[in-house]
Amino acid sequence: MIQFRRMAFPTQLTLNHGTLALPQFLPDATFGQVRGVDAEATAQCGIQAMMMNTFHLMQKPGASTVKALGGLHRMSGWDKPIFTDSGGFQAYSLIRQGPRFGQFSDNGLVFKPEDGGRKYQLTPEKCIQLQLSFGSDLLFCLDDCTHINDAMQQQEASVERTIRWAGRCRAEFERLLDEKRVPPEKRPKLFAVVQGGSAPELRRRCAQAQLEIGFDGYGYGGWPLDSQGSLVEDMLFLLRELIPENFPLHALGVGHPPYVARCAAQGYGLFDCAMPTRDARHGRLYRFEYLPNKSDLLGKDDWFGYVYAHDERYMRDSQPVEEGCDCPLCRHYSQGYLRHLHKLNDPLYQRLATQHNLRFMARLMELLRGSLP
Repeated sequence: MIQFRRMAFPTQLTLNHGTLALPQFLPDATFGQVRGVDAEATAQCGIQAMMMNTFHLMQKPGASTVKALGGLHRMSGWDKPIFTDSGGFQAYSLIRQGPRFGQFSDNGLVFKPEDGGRKYQLTPEKCIQLQLSFGSDLLFCLDDCTHINDAMQQQEASVERTIRWAGRCRAEFERLLDEKRVPPEKRPKLFAVVQGGSAPELRRRCAQAQLEIGFDGYGYGGWPLDSQGSLVEDMLFLLRELIPENFPLHALGVGHPPYVARCAAQGYGLFDCAMPTRDARHGRLYRFEYLPNKSDLLGKDDWFGYVYAHDERYMRDSQPVEEGCDCPLCRHYSQGYLRHLHKLNDPLYQRLATQHNLRFMARLMELLRGSLP
């Protein structure tokens, strides 16, 4: 049974483009958009902020293009908060495939995209420079990401490098904002990432060092799932104990709804993941099997279920994906029609399915905010 731990944890986060009630889920708008859904429709689903990615945006469309188009908010048409991930996780995922894709060093990382194009260099300083030029509301420090099952020697090296990079990110962040004379009330937030794999002592070391440097909030770093795909609750919950309650904590990469609920019960206030929108595109839609109360939402998983768009049993089903859901799909269309669109591979399927899963995540956040102490 999940125990409630929220108590004095932050209930809101004020940023340049708005104040977020916590907990809050951010869909991954990797290249500056949620695939298949425009900014206005995304907002209508109840989404209050997006996570965009420095690693990808520096390649496509490129930092100079983003700047020429007025920054991420103007380029994407999104007038609410934008978070930007540092790109460390994506670079790690690429480089892990083989040394031909790049390498890490104490100065940063060099990578070559899978399409065989030019090489890119990402240092802690450049990571901050890019995110500030994008106009991000919340930036993440560059970190050296690992898998939960990587060897202890690799985890130790990751922690030391992540700490050093965080210090350099903090210094560059302050230097640039001081140089531009940005007043405190107009400054974006800067979060640090805590690495350490499955070793509690490394998580403690990294968390303590990041706290000593000083940031506006912190994120759980590394793969949040084990080799069986289960949430690494011990490490996630440990980090919430290590970070003082007055700081917001971001569960990077956590998006499976029951996992989100478990982390929210422990005091995590921010979540981002590509899973809900990717699942929608691949025919897996979310629904509440019943509207859970406080104890059910945080103590069970049976309130959550899937509808598979390709399933033949929905061919003549005139019911919506979920009774009570107010998304465009459920208000206007049946499961049978959704299956028809999926079989046709029609772009309308992708739009409606994505809106549905986004609305589900927004409704889940609303329920969590009402259920937590």
